[in-house]
Formats: sequence, structure tokens, C-alpha cells
Amino acid sequence: MELGAFSVSLAVENLERSRAFYEKLGFEVTGGDPDHGYLILVNGTTTIGLFQGMFEADGFTDVREIAERLEAAGIELTARELPEGGGAAHVALTDPDGNPILIDQHR
Repeated sequence: MELGAFSVSLAVENLERSRAFYEKLGFEVTGGDPDHGYLILVNGTTTIGLFQGMFEADGFTDVREIAERLEAAGIELTARELPEGGGAAHVALTDPDGNPILIDQHR
């Protein structure tokens, strides 16, 4: 499967703050329109799109609830970092063929 030109689109809260951050990582603005809430940045062959106010945040099941469901189903977790109160957390498990699986939550 040839994906051709590949890019990642990120929903950002503050377009200018995100632009400044990614420019420090070596990205350069190559397109977009800040007045319409988006910029396209490139660093080598890596392209990212920054979009402010264009995408609704995706809903998700908190990893703490996922961990409870997995354990209730009899699946052993090989790692768990589940601070109370929400936010960043992760669990790890292994599939029947020994492949590690990481479920990582950043917010």
C-alpha cells in the first residue's frame, strides 16, 4: 500500500502558540491561513497541519475504565500507571502471540 504524501493533523487550542512550538522543532510554515484557523508546516518529509477550532475533540473511554474492563475480563496487565483523578495514564498487556500492547492516554 502506497500512502503517498502523508501528514498528521492536530487540533490545537492556540494556533500561534503551537506554531511557535513547532518552529522551534525545525518546522516551517508552508501553507494555510491563520485567519481561517489553520497552518501547514513541514520539516523534511514530515508535514503537520495545525487546526484551531475546526475539529471537535474526540470522545474516549478513560484508560482507568479500560483497565477495569480488561481485568474483569481476566486479562492480565503487564504495566499500569493510573494516577487517580484523570489525566495522563497508561496500561500495557500482551496478546496471545506475545505482542505487547500499550494503551496510552495523554489527557
